[in-house]
Amino acid sequence: MRVLIETVHIVIGLIAAALIAAAAAWSYPRATDDIWLVTFVAMILVILMGIGPIRRAYAIDRARLGGKPKDNANG
Repeated sequence: MRVLIETVHIVIGLIAAALIAAAAAWSYPRATDDIWLVTFVAMILVILMGIGPIRRAYAIDRARLGGKPKDNANG
């Protein structure tokens, strides 16, 4: 369940970035290409920043379902 919640958070972040970029590109057409370039970079960063929370959520879900969590010394 936690993995689903984290995935939904990432999807919401991607949708928000796309909506903000669309509004910015509409309001300033001369910079449309630059706006979308920055947006795509931001979307990639949102996905990359979501990997850690998804991994932690997966470990918690797996432990609750009876699987043995990995022994990580560094978290």
